[in-house]
Amino acid sequence: MRVEGLAARVTPDSCRDPVPGPDWFGTLAEWSVLDSDAVSELQERGFAILPSAVPSGEMEQLVAAYHRVEALATGDDVSIGSTSTRVTDFVNRGAEFGRLYVLPQLLDACCRVIARPFKLSTLHARTLPPGAAAQALHVDVGRHSSEWPLMGFILRVDDFRPDNGATRFVPGSHRWPRAPRDSMADVTVEHDEQVLACGSAGSLVVFNGSTWHGHTANVSNEPRRSLQGAFVPRDGRAATDFAARMQSETRKRLGPLARYVLALG
Repeated sequence: MRVEGLAARVTPDSCRDPVPGPDWFGTLAEWSVLDSDAVSELQERGFAILPSAVPSGEMEQLVAAYHRVEALATGDDVSIGSTSTRVTDFVNRGAEFGRLYVLPQLLDACCRVIARPFKLSTLHARTLPPGAAAQALHVDVGRHSSEWPLMGFILRVDDFRPDNGATRFVPGSHRWPRAPRDSMADVTVEHDEQVLACGSAGSLVVFNGSTWHGHTANVSNEPRRSLQGAFVPRDGRAATDFAARMQSETRKRLGPLARYVLALG
């Protein structure tokens, strides 16, 4: 089963920094840019799909930059797992990626899921090679962690299809008290209630990190690529220490909103 959500189109004007005030979270919470369908999906199902979050022209530039970064990344910045390869810290990988983590719809979703001041925890590239096995159903963080609640997002660099590893979600599972490993004998098998979040490149998936999810197998002959990240409560521990990794050229181009989201003061 495929599922698609709705979202208001992002325009350059809508991405300008709001007037700074004493309460950034309060300012962001007043944006309310997600449409009612997306809000309902996020609250009731635990995830929503926002079509064309990045316009096609900007997406072309982003994909070109993605290829460049992926080709040049080395050492500890590259992690090769059992089902995918990751490249870390896309905050410092180029100006093309700076707009992603301050998208109004994304920050609105954070306000609704985390419901208190938050910060970016991670932003990385993820590639599923041809033949990659399905990922186990999981939640991103336990309910007793300082990083809960977590708000995750996936920007599709390629189309997500049933044959190339589209992410599966179990609607409503963000309200369940138990994680998949505590409820299923085999967390790699298909769940009776799962749906596939299929859709076009440039669309954005936002989800509550407590929603059961995991990518499916890539049985196609091509890699399936995405940019993924997460936000956590501001007093939680971020997966990436952006302040420690911050490059001078990146810092120079950051506006007040980006500095707030990155917890740079």
